[in-house]
Amino acid sequence: MEVAALLDRIRAKQAKIGIIGLGYVGLPLAVEFARGGFEVVGFDVDADKVGQINAGRSYIPDVAEAAIAAVTASGRLRATTDMTQLAHVDVADVCVPTPLRKTRDPDLSYVVQALEAVAAQLRPGQLVVLESTTYPGTTDEVALPMLEARGLRVEHDFLLAFSPERVDPGNPTFITRNIPKVVGGSGPASTEAAVALYSQVVASVVSVSSTRVAEMVKLLENTFRAVNIGLVNEVALMCHKMNIDVWEVIDAAKTKPFGFMPFYPGPGLGGHCIPIDPYLLSWKARQNGFECRFIELAGQVNGSMPEYVVQRIAAALNSVKKALNGSKVHLFGVAYKRDVNDLRESPALDILELLSREGAIVSYTDPYIPTLAHAGRTLESIPFDRAIDAGCDCAVVATDHTAFDYTRIAAMALVVDTRNALKSSMRPSIFRL
Repeated sequence: MEVAALLDRIRAKQAKIGIIGLGYVGLPLAVEFARGGFEVVGFDVDADKVGQINAGRSYIPDVAEAAIAAVTASGRLRATTDMTQLAHVDVADVCVPTPLRKTRDPDLSYVVQALEAVAAQLRPGQLVVLESTTYPGTTDEVALPMLEARGLRVEHDFLLAFSPERVDPGNPTFITRNIPKVVGGSGPASTEAAVALYSQVVASVVSVSSTRVAEMVKLLENTFRAVNIGLVNEVALMCHKMNIDVWEVIDAAKTKPFGFMPFYPGPGLGGHCIPIDPYLLSWKARQNGFECRFIELAGQVNGSMPEYVVQRIAAALNSVKKALNGSKVHLFGVAYKRDVNDLRESPALDILELLSREGAIVSYTDPYIPTLAHAGRTLESIPFDRAIDAGCDCAVVATDHTAFDYTRIAAMALVVDTRNALKSSMRPSIFRL
């Protein structure tokens, strides 16, 4: 039986692995499988990414160039834009984005395109795994019908599972191989094969009873973070009104050894997961007649933070008798989080947009983001030393990259610190959230 033979090939590391989508999720996973002894083919519609991988180069900070160079040189990893080569893989692992539309409902177009490519080449004995974060029911309601449309049956001819990605960009401690992997299959054979697959390269694999449970796990994890960040952002707004240092409050509260987990305020949520996943969950809940009031409220609070940051910038300028209109405002950091080159959903983009609407002259420094599109033109990152020497009316720490010299930033004429990066400085010219 083809399915039984697949399990044997996986355990013997003779299965060929196809990874569809070579971004923050797919590329580290592809490298990990290749380092684990598997032959891996990476698929992406971006020819530039494919070319860089085949040349042994990395475009993601979390993936060392030496690691890619080693597995490409050994022949265990190659990349292609030719989706017809999916016919020759034993495992097709889908790792493409799932953004939101402007109406805040899920956009599965990338997932559907990837699944169409898989379905077109599907043959008996293959395992298909969906890793893209999505709402509960996607694997059963979208992926399964597409894959069975040509007559093959899940659990008999091919296998299907969902395993949510758990990548934390910029985290040097928790990486693909030591983050537990949750797996839920369309049936026992699918679950067994997916568990066997990931067990070859991940230290711990957790199996659950269904694809829906696995899909819900990821949404709970990120909704938990979004709601708690929303809470602490609201507390930060409250503390400002009462002239209390919210950072000092959190530092003291986290000394409690039980019943408290520290979360920190900031300029807003960013990245592909935390700003988006709660809305995937609330959208699906509405389809089932349930209103997620708690989740929606947290989203409103988090979404309002860029506007609050601009208010703090205006207040800082007003303290030295300057108007926001016409003032030079320079952002240090525009990536959504520290030490990554990812702009997705970054609150800094909203801050730049709001500042420009108010007539401010904006600029930025970010060693990970050389250029960005803003107001119909391209902004270029100003080197750190030049930005410090040139000065500005107000500097804003929007992303606390470790490459920045915060002593020099603290010495600037006026600073709004959204990340508590300047906590050691008590100068009155430093404004915090």
